[in-house]
Amino acid sequence: MSTFVLTPGAGTDPRVYGATIEALRRRGHRALALPLPLHDHEAGPSDHADAVANAASAETDIVVVAQSLGAFAGPLVASRLRAAVLILLAPMIPRPGETAGEWWSNTGHAAAIAELIERHGPMADWGPDALADVFLHDVDPAVAREIAEYEGAPGAGMFSEPWPLDARPAVPTRVLAPRDDRLFPLEFQRRVAKERLGLEIDEIDGGHLQMLSRPTELAERLIELAGESASTRAGASSPDDT
Repeated sequence: MSTFVLTPGAGTDPRVYGATIEALRRRGHRALALPLPLHDHEAGPSDHADAVANAASAETDIVVVAQSLGAFAGPLVASRLRAAVLILLAPMIPRPGETAGEWWSNTGHAAAIAELIERHGPMADWGPDALADVFLHDVDPAVAREIAEYEGAPGAGMFSEPWPLDARPAVPTRVLAPRDDRLFPLEFQRRVAKERLGLEIDEIDGGHLQMLSRPTELAERLIELAGESASTRAGASSPDDT
């Protein structure tokens, strides 16, 4: 049994993972989405990581799952907790010393979503219709209404703190990219994961908010990736007795 520690992106309340947590538990795993300092607008990725790592310090066999902007905090959590596996979901993959505010231009994100910008204008100007088109296009409207209270704008601190690690943590890492993600298109994620982590991506159907559109499928893929990574790690550390 693994313990999945799930962190969302942007200013999102971790309770958006409710259906995914239920699906993981039905499959025999422990799953947690721990409170974040969302009301502290100065809190940065390190503060979010501290909140999660402190609350999960007694857990074992941990799989850290970090989505979107949460990928700035997820590796910090994985390092602190000595996680078995780190899964970056539709992630903003940071470089050492980079802020999340710098990430957009550093990765060439605007060029990757040129069609969206042409249709909706600059991201800073996106209103409810544009946000729904980008984030909720594959989410059941009833689900979107139910979780509306969990959505919010991230604080400025999440974009201003330089990422503090010198390199990615020594934790088996997978990048899980949704095929229909309109914010971070698949080929964009493929390039960034290769450039920044030297990793190929794993793919899953759906858009940016997997925990809302396909929670059961997401749970199954998380279990699959965690199992593959654990097996690879065990094989690499086993003595060669041939």
